[in-house]
Amino acid sequence: MAMHGMRGLSVFISDIRNCQNKEQERLRVDKELGNIRTRFKNEKGLTPYEKKKYVWKMLYIYMLGYDVDFGHMEAVSLISAPKYPEKQVGYIVTQCLLNENHDFLRLAINTVRNDIIGRNETFQCLALTMVGNIGGREFAESLAPDVQKLLLSSSCRPLVRKKAALCLLRLYRKNPDVVNVDGWADRMAQLLDERDLGVLTSSMSLLVALVSNNHEAYWTCLPKCVKILERLARNQDVPQEYTYYGIPSPWLQVKTMRALQYFPTIEDPNTRRILFEVLQRILMGTDVVKNVNKNNASHAVLFEALALVMHLDAEKEMMSQCVSLLGKFIAVREPNIRYLGLENMTRMLMVTDVQEIIKRHQAQIITSLKDPDISIRRRALDLLYGMCDVTNAKDIVEEILQYLSSADFAMREELSLKAAILAEKFAPDLSWYVDVILQLIDKAGDFISDDIWFRVVQFVTNNDDLQPYAAAKVKEYLDKPAVHETMVKVSAYILGEYSHLLARRPGCSPKEIFSILHEKLSTVSTTTIPILLSAYAKILMHTQPSDQELQNQIWAIFNKYESCIDAEIQQRAVEYFALSRKGAALMDILAEMPKFPERQSSLIKKAEDAEVDTAEQSAIKLRAQQQTSNALVVTNQCPANGAPPPVPVGELSLVKVPSMVGTEDQNSTDQALSQENGTSSKVDSQPPSADLLGDLLGPLAIEGPPGATVQSEHNALSGLEGGPDGVNGSAIVPVEQQTNTVQPIGNIAERFHALCLKDSGVLYEDPYVQIGIKAEWRAHHGRLVLFLGNKNTAPLISVQAVILPPAHLKMELSLVPDTIPPRAQVQCPLEVVNLRPSRDVAVLDFSYKFGTNMVNVKLRLPAVLNKFLQPIPVSAEEFFPQWRSLSGPPLKLQEVVRGVRPMPLPEMANLLNSFQLMICPGLDPNPNNLVASATFFSENTRTMLCLVRNTLCSNYMAFYVLGEYKCLAPFSLLFILVDCSIIGFRM
Repeated sequence: MAMHGMRGLSVFISDIRNCQNKEQERLRVDKELGNIRTRFKNEKGLTPYEKKKYVWKMLYIYMLGYDVDFGHMEAVSLISAPKYPEKQVGYIVTQCLLNENHDFLRLAINTVRNDIIGRNETFQCLALTMVGNIGGREFAESLAPDVQKLLLSSSCRPLVRKKAALCLLRLYRKNPDVVNVDGWADRMAQLLDERDLGVLTSSMSLLVALVSNNHEAYWTCLPKCVKILERLARNQDVPQEYTYYGIPSPWLQVKTMRALQYFPTIEDPNTRRILFEVLQRILMGTDVVKNVNKNNASHAVLFEALALVMHLDAEKEMMSQCVSLLGKFIAVREPNIRYLGLENMTRMLMVTDVQEIIKRHQAQIITSLKDPDISIRRRALDLLYGMCDVTNAKDIVEEILQYLSSADFAMREELSLKAAILAEKFAPDLSWYVDVILQLIDKAGDFISDDIWFRVVQFVTNNDDLQPYAAAKVKEYLDKPAVHETMVKVSAYILGEYSHLLARRPGCSPKEIFSILHEKLSTVSTTTIPILLSAYAKILMHTQPSDQELQNQIWAIFNKYESCIDAEIQQRAVEYFALSRKGAALMDILAEMPKFPERQSSLIKKAEDAEVDTAEQSAIKLRAQQQTSNALVVTNQCPANGAPPPVPVGELSLVKVPSMVGTEDQNSTDQALSQENGTSSKVDSQPPSADLLGDLLGPLAIEGPPGATVQSEHNALSGLEGGPDGVNGSAIVPVEQQTNTVQPIGNIAERFHALCLKDSGVLYEDPYVQIGIKAEWRAHHGRLVLFLGNKNTAPLISVQAVILPPAHLKMELSLVPDTIPPRAQVQCPLEVVNLRPSRDVAVLDFSYKFGTNMVNVKLRLPAVLNKFLQPIPVSAEEFFPQWRSLSGPPLKLQEVVRGVRPMPLPEMANLLNSFQLMICPGLDPNPNNLVASATFFSENTRTMLCLVRNTLCSNYMAFYVLGEYKCLAPFSLLFILVDCSIIGFRM
């Protein structure tokens, strides 16, 4: 745009560029805005040149990011100016500053219409550009008929008709119910005869939008599209300016083939023959060259041609040619081409009789599974999963198992789940299936869901021939020095039920089986101890004749856990001890588990549902479902007639996300979570998610400010903000005070403290947005999902989320969309790796714009040290030798707090439990002392045992923390305990 002679504008831009800092720039902008406002008040004294100059300055200030809330009327009034320079300024500034709902646009509708129907082509282009960019409903109602006439007019130049086609496309996409396209089939067919490729390309974009809604009305356009493809493929009558690196108008070729994919089939044999000749020419003429731009253009045409071949269900020979071409692509060095080759080969699995051809490239696909690029590895895994059948299941599953040990943390859960599904679907025999699942548990136990090992138990229980084999295999795994807790669960169940079948084998007597299981008791959590107790009772029942020594050992364990604080463990210990004294009657009471009813695996059912959904989707639907961001957007749909009314704007409705728990636990989990957030709202049950790999997190109910329940959960921390001493002594770095005009709902610090003690809840809320967190912690890895919810009926724009990690954490946040739609929620996964111990805390720098309000908040994330602790029980024989072996710092630290009255012992025990420290009762002879233990995980130190002794006296409290290795974990843990306990004291 020419701005020659506007010296004032040039000087203003120069002044802005010469500003030394942001403050100087803001002062200069404020001064200029004040000057413009003053001059606009005396509008009659303004010349057209001055008005144009000041409107340009307004646009420049707006582009710098400042709000311009005046001068809109002056910009709109320039649209009606008779001369081009003023009219150009008016159109450009109006479409930049005003949105489709602005009241001032109504004043310009008549002027815009006069420019569209006028004879000045330049004015027509300006008007069409503005209407297309704004695309409001009132514009569509008033101007769509005139735009249609302009498109069909033979007297207009191609430049104007091209803009008219794109303008009409925009209006139709925004307001399909307003733009009348009835009877447009003949008109579109007429447009497809156009010789000018610019008009033809724009018209083809319009056709794609029309046939996507109703292809039945546009059958007459199908042969025209084929003729266009033939013309381009033969390079007939294609101007040089539309030839891109030797490829005739690749954009028009892609759009034409995309339009053809909306038609279910091609009946006319002559048209079908011509089309397949064109597709054959494209397939034969595409190869990988050194020129990147030519590669991009030719591959865009090629992959669209492949999608059309799949859609038309071509002959087997052509499908084989397509697979062979893709096989070349997945073997080249360029990662982008390999990715596209794998992705399109996966789509070709939807076509019948192609799977056998794809299997020829299995070795190359397996090689791609080890590619440095994780996106290529994911596509290779999807392809292997889709092409697997009975003939190659063993090879593919073995490759997945081999790769699992070195796979990234982000892929292990997906790998484990797919390997388990393939093993169950295509197992040649059940013993192989058992071997695969046990290997999965051994190599990736942290990523194995309960559904997987539940299914193994069902198979073993229902097949008598499999029971001795399974019992022998799990015993082999238990003999290893390090065994995952999930393996202990499976082994305890199987050996408890069927170890008597191995009694005659060496090393498999009841006493030896009990000894192997009992070695693992001290290493497991409270969720596994009940299974072990059941196994002990079963072993005791199967011991015939009775072994008095073994019986006394098992009874001693039952007696030990009769006073356990966990109700499940206590009940089992009491009941098993009482039952085991009944003698022969025990055989009837603890009889072998009955066979499970025959039912389909939940994993298989989900996999089949997903495959059916995928098979029914054409390539076009797949492409339409692709998103620019990997953040999941969930919008609130309008209720149907008779449905409950929508939730008021002030309350964000409950948002469902895929669940990690089974369907039978769904309702109780939903209800519990909703109550944790301070309300007792009812959560509707959801059907099982079709996304097998998305079921990582349970439902998160995001509601209003936390209620009494949340308060009671972190009342020990409620005084953290009470004074400067409390803040400075905290293990949490405070974030600077915010100066936003938008005030948060609820106390941000209290929300953060609550999330330090639990894994789901609301981190931040204000009148416009709500940020929730759902976390999952495994050893030194963590996965947080940020739920960004828009509570209003207008979109949130300029959304940004930046993670400011401390040095001891490695954090990776997925892409955050720039806009959150009205009453919608986006989910943004955040991967966390703990490198070493530290008391520092990560910060989320979050900002967004709602209307004229720009909000920026810095929020502490609850990725604190206690999240990487795992409770572990320790016996007296293990505790005191460890405790006495280390005499002083840095491995053993002590802190004494005097002049305070300590909290009661049960409250202190609850506080330690909330920090993932397991209370070990009965270890310390002093009843006023508490002993606790935990395992700390980090990437540098791996696992480290932490032992804690807490001495409570009348006027002081002492903490002693011991760490197994020389690092900062004892130091950090000690001060966290001291900080939080001082807060909980009552003076």
